[in-house]
Amino acid sequence: MAVALEDYDALRTPSALTLSPDGRRLVFRLREADRDEDEMRHTLWIVPTDGSDDPYRLTRASDARSPRFSPDGSRLGFIAAREEDVSLAVAGDQNQDEETDTNGDDEPKPQLWVFDLERGGDARQLTTFDHGVSDFDWGPAGDRVVVAARDPTDEEGETLEQRKEGGPIETERLQHKYDGAGWLDTVRTYLFVVDCADRSSTRLDAAHDGGGLVTEAGGLQPRWAPDGSRVVFRSNRTDDPDDTQIADLYTISPDGTGLERLTDGTRAITSPRWSPDGTRVAYSARDSDNWYVPAECYVTDFETHWSVTGELDRTLMRTGPRWLDDETLLVGIGDRGQSRLALAEADGSGCHRAFDVQGRDRGLQGYAHADGVLATILSHPEDGVDCFVAPASALEVTGEEATLERVTALNDDLLESWPDHSCARVTYESNDGTEIEAIAYFPPESDPETPVEQPLVVSIHGGPMSFDQPQFSFQDRVFTSRGYVVLKPNYRGSTSYGRDFCEALRGRWNSIEVEDILAAVETAIDRGWADPDRLYCTGFSQGGVNTAFAITKTDQFIAAAAEHGIYDMSAAFGTDDSHNWWESDYGLPWENPEGYASASSIDDVAGIETPLLLTAGEHDWRCPPSQSEQLYVSLKKRGVPSKLVVYQDEHHNVGDPERAIHRFEELLRWFERFDPVATEDPEETNSSETGAET
Repeated sequence: MAVALEDYDALRTPSALTLSPDGRRLVFRLREADRDEDEMRHTLWIVPTDGSDDPYRLTRASDARSPRFSPDGSRLGFIAAREEDVSLAVAGDQNQDEETDTNGDDEPKPQLWVFDLERGGDARQLTTFDHGVSDFDWGPAGDRVVVAARDPTDEEGETLEQRKEGGPIETERLQHKYDGAGWLDTVRTYLFVVDCADRSSTRLDAAHDGGGLVTEAGGLQPRWAPDGSRVVFRSNRTDDPDDTQIADLYTISPDGTGLERLTDGTRAITSPRWSPDGTRVAYSARDSDNWYVPAECYVTDFETHWSVTGELDRTLMRTGPRWLDDETLLVGIGDRGQSRLALAEADGSGCHRAFDVQGRDRGLQGYAHADGVLATILSHPEDGVDCFVAPASALEVTGEEATLERVTALNDDLLESWPDHSCARVTYESNDGTEIEAIAYFPPESDPETPVEQPLVVSIHGGPMSFDQPQFSFQDRVFTSRGYVVLKPNYRGSTSYGRDFCEALRGRWNSIEVEDILAAVETAIDRGWADPDRLYCTGFSQGGVNTAFAITKTDQFIAAAAEHGIYDMSAAFGTDDSHNWWESDYGLPWENPEGYASASSIDDVAGIETPLLLTAGEHDWRCPPSQSEQLYVSLKKRGVPSKLVVYQDEHHNVGDPERAIHRFEELLRWFERFDPVATEDPEETNSSETGAET
C-alpha cells in the first residue's frame, strides 16, 4: 500500500527544545498543518520529562516561536503574532509610547508574550513595538527582558509606508534583497530593555545590527549575563556590511553604556552563550569568506579566544553550543553522515564524541540541557521524529546501559498504517578512487542483501555544504512505498566528512560532485538494486543545480526533476541574494567568465536529451525563477520533453500543505509518465504536454 500524499497534512514535527531550569518540564515547537487555511502552523507544547503525563498544547490561536523559561522557571516567554492582548485596551496599561502592534494594517506583528505557569491562564503580551520583535532573552532576576526590534527614523517610516502602498522600491544598498525577507531597507534593529511589570522600554542606542545582513541571517541573538551586568549580541560594524558575511560579538551594559567588541572582525559569529558563572562566552564561528571550512565552537574569557572543537574537523549544528557546567560544553556536530553530540572541555584541552545510545541509524535534530537532564529530538527513517530525554550521564554511557526515554509519540497512529521500508549506508569509490558514502532507502520487503532490480531515484541534497543521514522523510517514504529505491549520495562538498572533503568543491561546482553522484548510480546497478532502464534523478536547490548538469553528461536517466536550482551562474549574480558567496567561490563574473560558464548547465543545453521537470518559487531570491524559465524555454526550443511549475507566493521552499502535496504529485506523475513499465494514461499524458503551469 502506497503512502497517501494527503498524509502530509497529518504529520507533526517538533523543534526548538527548551527545558525548565530544574529540568522537569520540556517545551517544544510543533509544526502541523491547518487544512482549512492551507497553512503550516507552529504551536508550543509542554511535557514533563519524567514521562508522567502526555504532552499538552500551550498555544492555540496563532504561530509561536523562541520559547524560553524565566530564570526561576515560573514563566515562559515566546514570540508570536497574535491578536492584541485585551489588557492593553485598559487605560494606563500601555506604556511603550502608545505604539500599536499593527503598524496601520490588519496583520498583528510578532510580539513577546509570557505565560505565568504557576497562576495559569492565557499569555500576557509584554511588547507593543510597531514592527514587532525578532528575539529576546530574560534578565537574570526575571523582572526585565532584552528584545530585538526594528526602529525606523521618521524618514525611513515614510519610505516603508510608500512601499506598503505600492510605491517604487528605492535602494542604494548592495545587498538589496534577501530570500524570505523581501526587498531590504536601511532600518536598523536595536536592542531594548523592557520592564516586565509596566511594559516600559529603553532603547540601547549603541546596540544594533550594524546595517548589514545580521538581522536577516540569524538576528542579534541577545543573551543576558548571569550576573545581569552585560548583554552579548551580534553585529556587523564593518565599512560595508553588505559586502561581507562577518558578524562580530559585542557586549553592552543594560543601561546602554560600555559597548565593547569581543571578536576581531574576521569570522561569522553566531549562537553566543554565557558560562554559568558568567566568566566566559562560548559561540559558533565560521570563516566569513570560505563557507566550506567547518564551523567551530570558540570560547572567550574577554581577553583571548580559543577553539574547543577544531581537533574534530567537523562542522557544528545550527543549535550552537550549550554549557553543561562551567568546564564542559555540549555541541552538536555533523560526523560522517550523521548529526550527533560531542563534549568539549571549555579550556580547549579536548573534545570527544558522546551519546552513543543515539546509534548510527537515526539523526539528531535538536538538543537542550538543564540541571542534569538532556533533551533531544531524534529522527528515525521508520519511527518518525520525536522528543527524548535522558540524564546527562547518558552522554558518556555506551550501549544498552544508557537510559533514553521517548516523551512524545507525535505520529505513531499515522506511521502504523504505512508500509515499512529499510535504510542502509553504502560506501563506494568515485571515478578517481575517492571513497564516497550514500544513504539508501529500500521499498517494503526489499532486502539489499538479496537484490532485485527496481526503479531508482537518485535524490541529491542541497547546500552543497550539507549532508544526508538516516532520518525520517515524507518524500522518501512516498517513493519507497511505490517501489522505488532512493539513493542519496554525500558527494564531495558535503559537510560532516572534514574540511578537505568539503572544500574540494569550492569554486568547482558541477565537477567532482557530479562524478560522485553518477558513480553512486553505477554502484546501485552493479549491486543489483537498480533497473538500468528505470533510473531517475532529482534534487532541490543545489540538488537541482546538480540534476540539470548531470543530464548534460549522461542520458542514462529516463526522466529528471530539477527543483529551485541555478543553471546560469553569470545570470544569477546580482539577481539572487548570494553575491558574496559567488565572489568567494569564483571571483566576479567579469573577472572569471570561464569559471562561471563551467558551472552552468545552460551552456551545455545542447547535450540534454532527458525529459526534465523544472520547479521554482515565484519569489525565490536564492535561486530566482528566471533561472528555471531560461532552461525550460531552451529545452522547449530543442524539442526536449519538459515542464515548468512555478509556485506562486513561495520563496526558496514549498511550504503550504496544498502546494507541498502538489509538488509530490508532480514528481510522481513526471517519473511515471516516462516509465517504460508503468501503464500510461493517454489523456493525462497529452494534457501535460502543454508545458508551463502555475
